[in-house]
Amino acid sequence: MQANQLESSMPCNLCGGRHVEVLSKRSRSGAALRTVICKDCGLVWSDPFPHDPRQFYADDYRLAYKQTYSPKAKHILRAGRVALERHAKIKHLLQQRRRVLDVGTGGGEFAYLIQSLGHELQGIEPNKGYGEYSAAQYGLNLQIGFIQDAALDDASFDLVTIWHVLEHTEDPSAVLGRLRGLLKPDGILVVEVPNVEAVCQSPASSFHEAHLFNFNANTLQRMGEKVGLTASEYRLSEDGGNLTMFFKPAEVRADSAALSGNADRIGAIVRGHTNLRHFMRAAPYLRFLKKLQRSIAERGLNQPVADSKALLDQLYREYRVL
Repeated sequence: MQANQLESSMPCNLCGGRHVEVLSKRSRSGAALRTVICKDCGLVWSDPFPHDPRQFYADDYRLAYKQTYSPKAKHILRAGRVALERHAKIKHLLQQRRRVLDVGTGGGEFAYLIQSLGHELQGIEPNKGYGEYSAAQYGLNLQIGFIQDAALDDASFDLVTIWHVLEHTEDPSAVLGRLRGLLKPDGILVVEVPNVEAVCQSPASSFHEAHLFNFNANTLQRMGEKVGLTASEYRLSEDGGNLTMFFKPAEVRADSAALSGNADRIGAIVRGHTNLRHFMRAAPYLRFLKKLQRSIAERGLNQPVADSKALLDQLYREYRVL
């Protein structure tokens, strides 16, 4: 066995294999973080996990990455624009009143938009600080806790959305299985995760402690099939950084979850994404200019907001969504 091939400390969450290869030994913070890829299917994960997921996301995550539970005006507006982008991806599914579950509501901007459009919204947020904040600010119907433990009726939702949450969970297969059980027979599950094949970020930023698992389209689709979901379509964001997949309920796929050649494909992309190649492209410089323009536009928006709801209402009206 080659030096960078080894047995993992846990079985692959997709295929159950333990034959892995090391993709990276550092996180984007510079701290030690071993990221491995399953040689049988191509699923990528942190091995071992860098923290206790339940404790980290319930108590620490928002403060570690956002430094506050009470966002400034610029944070609300940024998140509100992301909510608008997400709504644009699924508005074809919202032509009539729907019962919608949003898993990982965060600051509540997307959930509030869906609720404001007249849909019956149920939210789930594991972080107590953000959950209490968003429920109070926006009047959301919200459970604070993890989706695995939530008190929800089976086969009761027309639409379930889980935006950039699955990669944070300690058992993504179990989470997808739980969400499949919550869908009505004709329901739709929308999953968005970072794309492990992305090259829009700097190579040193590819992996970090918050993302326990990393997917490409093949592994996400097969994980859905493993628990009784079939992918009707998927989309990549313009920069390739995000993967959005639409699932419908189906029969559980009984054959092996192995994906021949997928690990080699992902490994070649990750290892080929070098600093030289990255900074020879125009994309990182355009990205920097875009951030600079945003910073200039956000001058004067660095204060906490007394009425987050009014700020979002104004934004959503400006975009003619409400």
